[in-house]
This record gives sequence, C-alpha cells and structure tokens, in this order.
Amino acid sequence: MLILRRSDVVETLAGREAEVIDLVAEAYRLHDEGRTALPHSTFLRFPEEEHQRDRIIGLPAYRGGDAPVAGMKWIASFPGNVAAGLERASATVVLNSLENGRPSAFLEGSVISAKRTAASAALAARLLTEQAPPSGVTLIGCGVINLEILRFLKAALPGLRDAALYDMDPERAEAFARTCTEAVPGVRTVAVREIGDALAAHPLVSLATTAARPHLDLSDCAPGTTVLHVSLRDLTVETILGAVNVVDDTDHVCREATSLHLAEQRTGNRDFVAAQIGALLRGTAQIRREPGRPVVYSPFGLGVLDIALAEFVRTEAEAKGLGVRVDDFLAS
Repeated sequence: MLILRRSDVVETLAGREAEVIDLVAEAYRLHDEGRTALPHSTFLRFPEEEHQRDRIIGLPAYRGGDAPVAGMKWIASFPGNVAAGLERASATVVLNSLENGRPSAFLEGSVISAKRTAASAALAARLLTEQAPPSGVTLIGCGVINLEILRFLKAALPGLRDAALYDMDPERAEAFARTCTEAVPGVRTVAVREIGDALAAHPLVSLATTAARPHLDLSDCAPGTTVLHVSLRDLTVETILGAVNVVDDTDHVCREATSLHLAEQRTGNRDFVAAQIGALLRGTAQIRREPGRPVVYSPFGLGVLDIALAEFVRTEAEAKGLGVRVDDFLAS
C-alpha cells in the first residue's frame, strides 16, 4: 500500500494546471462515450440539529480507456470548520488494483478534489467563452475552491487580468484578495462590498459558496454572462429555467436538492439542460447562445475525475519516490 500525504500531493501537482485540465477533459470524453462506471454518490447525513449542514460523501468510480483505474473518494464537508480556522472539506481517495481488487494506494484527497473541481470549471470557462475570452472574472465565495478556480482559470484563459471578489464576510474578502495576489501573479484582485456590483463586474462568474438552498438570481449580470455554478445550490429555479444550462452529467446533477433538481421538480422534466460537457468536447452536441440569457455550467463533481487525478498523482509521486509504503497493510 502506497500512502501519499497532502505534502506529496501538493508537490506532485504544483504548476501542472494545464495537464490536469487535459486529464479532466479526457475523463469527460470517456464518460460521454460510456467508458466509465459511475454509481450515484452516497450522502451520509446526521440526525442531530447541530449537524444539519454537515455531510460525508462517497464517490466510487471507474475510468476505462488506455489506462483504466478504479477507486473511491470519501469527502467530508463541515462548514462550521471555517469559523474554527479549519478547512471546510477533508477527503481521502483509495485506488484499487484491477488485477485482484486489492487497495493499492491511499491518498490525501482534499487537494485532489479541489483541483479537479477547479480544472472542470476552467475547462468549461474556456469552452463556453472561446468566441470571446474574458479578461476578468468575479468570484463569489472566498474559499479554497475559488482560489483554485482562479489559479486554473489563469492557465485556461491566458488573457485573464482582473478578478472581483465577494464574500458575505467583507474582511474575509479583503484577506482573500491578498492571498490571490500571491498565489496567482498577474491577476489584479479587488474585494467588492455589494454582491450586485460583483456580479456586474465581469462576464465570467464563479459561484463557490456553502449555500444550502437557492438565494441568488443573475439580474445584475451583463447579458450573456457565463456562470460557473460550482456550489450547485446558489441559483433560484427561475434563474436556472431562464439560462442555457450545461452540466457534467444530467442524471447526477438533478439530485440532492441542487438548483437543477429543484427545477426538475418544478417542471417535471429536464428539458432545461442544453448539453453535457463531454458531448460538447466530443463535438456531438452544441449550444446556442441566446441574447439576454446567461450560460450556466453546473458540475455535480463526478468521482471519475477524482480517480483519474489520483491515479495521475500516484504514478508521478511513485516515480519521484514520494509517499510512505506499507508492505504489511494487507495479509500476504
């Protein structure tokens, strides 16, 4: 058993945003071709009132293709951690041998999860704005995910120069602006006090909050804005129904009280979904921008991305001699 610590994962993935974006794109293509196995995520929730916002999610997956891999991500989201000075999410990934089913690697997964999420968002941003690449982005929610999204957007959109930042906690937004300046040189950041001003600032918006239910419309956005709806529960049903919607997997995203799930419950169908990103990448589907309608990308976050990136990390880290090998983890 190879155990890869957070430091091993960080070292392996440092500066490799372009490669991770390509890896995520290939996973989406394989998924669209039917060459993955992707059961629904399992959500573990708790009956106590004090844990109503907390959850732990299991995401098993298999990626086929030239380098098949199978495994599972187990990720906990405890929003109250932020106030205690801890990261909201923690995760592990286990990879299993396809020869005998035995676990072969155990990885710290929060870095993998954040980077695959950001790569998915950046890939969608590049794909959906290729006719008019933006020079600026608005980030709603000043946490780990939007920091990674900004890092990956800079790799996907080299012309990106500006970022407007909004958080319900203005001090957090100010601190986040300083963090972004250090982490993503070349992008000017400014904290914005009013969410309406933030939404209006740029034609590309990333929503990465801990919202549990819809609270936001896009009336303050410029016509034709592209929205990366990463946290999935920010936008009202009316907003979803008024948008051109792109998803990673329609069946997966219309679950667990996401904004799209609520839209399906309202309408009784999924006709509001225009395309899946894998089909757009393969050229088997197209979307048509319509004047006045935003384009909204809502990725549920497919476990196949975690497994694909974990296997990439395992291979690269092993070649570098990183990690801790436990030879007697299993019975011989």
